[in-house]
Amino acid sequence: MMVNTVRFALVVVGVFGWSMMLPSATQVGLSDKVLVFPYETDFSFVSLIPQKEMGLRAFTLCMRVATELPEDRQIILFAYRTADYDELNLWRESDGRVSFYMSGDGIFFHLPPITTFRTSLCLTWDSRTGLSAFWVDGKRSTYQVYKPGHSIRPKGSILLGQDPDKHLGGLEAGQSFVGEMADLNMWDFVLSRSMIQAWHYGHRVPKGNVFDWGTMEYELNGNVMVVDDD
Repeated sequence: MMVNTVRFALVVVGVFGWSMMLPSATQVGLSDKVLVFPYETDFSFVSLIPQKEMGLRAFTLCMRVATELPEDRQIILFAYRTADYDELNLWRESDGRVSFYMSGDGIFFHLPPITTFRTSLCLTWDSRTGLSAFWVDGKRSTYQVYKPGHSIRPKGSILLGQDPDKHLGGLEAGQSFVGEMADLNMWDFVLSRSMIQAWHYGHRVPKGNVFDWGTMEYELNGNVMVVDDD
């Protein structure tokens, strides 16, 4: 009886423990869906596969995001890392500011808070001028100049929900995202004001040529859920 009990326990661990750490097969498309990160972990995230290499000299990154986490809790919103560098990380900091980092020190913005009600959030950057700005619900922050002449390097890993402190490793529960993400799109150029505002209101805009929510390739890891965006 003891042997059978131990064997049963091992099966339970195998099904409910180890399987949680295995990624799902690559899936395609999230039209009319939302990603739900239900609680804090150090193992739940979504891996994204870009439609083109992430060697970028300009970009627009947009997403719709909501969280119940308190404003003094640091949250990773988007993480792109190569073997040695955080190429492009987007954070809500523990002081409530929103920031992004490209291979070194970051740049910080005072924005309206991200709350339980969905916020449309876009970030634009152009290497030629260094001009950077966040857009919240279609409204632009003041410009800041950040890393003119810089290039984002390709051949890294893109995660939602976790910040890898090394190439796909070193995950921390205290930095994990908890809440909902939807409609993430990325372009390798800076969208115009009218295009960003059209995206915010759900109107038709050019499909993201780096990430397009409707055709995106992704892999689920851990306890991330895909549910209808109703």
